[in-house]
Amino acid sequence: MADVKVTPRLKALYNEKIAKQLKDELGLDNINQVPKLEKVVISSGVGKKREDKKFTETVELTLTKITGQATTSRLAKKSIATFKIRKGMGAPVGYLTTLRNDKMYEFVDRLINIALPHVRDFHGVSRKAFDKQGNYSLGLKEQTVFPEITFEDAAVLHGLEITFIIKNGSKEGSTKLLEAFGMPFEKENK
Repeated sequence: MADVKVTPRLKALYNEKIAKQLKDELGLDNINQVPKLEKVVISSGVGKKREDKKFTETVELTLTKITGQATTSRLAKKSIATFKIRKGMGAPVGYLTTLRNDKMYEFVDRLINIALPHVRDFHGVSRKAFDKQGNYSLGLKEQTVFPEITFEDAAVLHGLEITFIIKNGSKEGSTKLLEAFGMPFEKENK
């Protein structure tokens, strides 16, 4: 029996509906000018606990479980005396992984529909976290909002930063793209 490739729900939604809708809303001439999710980078720093082997292993393991992909360790780029860090020092200062294509759309779907509703006292994500290129960054205080995390993994809490890299993005276009995906932005005060 041949393997049947299933297109992720958000990718199909983008290709069939969202791209055309955004082209009209933003008044663009060409469908290729529409903002498009290019990649999602998930990272976590280990901070002062970089020498604690159990903590760094837990961070690496949870990022791997959440993304379904191997992580990359990051070494210090600069020497900082007050933090007792030397450039390229042996212990990693953080871990990250980059998701593209189908895995990226599946992760975004799980983040928006499963993980964010589990955040305690959640009132929506900030509208102010866009950069000049239209990329969006979102921070989570703990990894336990993802269903892949077991009780043993939750014994050591750490935060995550999720960055959405958006091609052809502007603040307005990127906001409309993420809203179309279902990103729960906080209500604007009028």
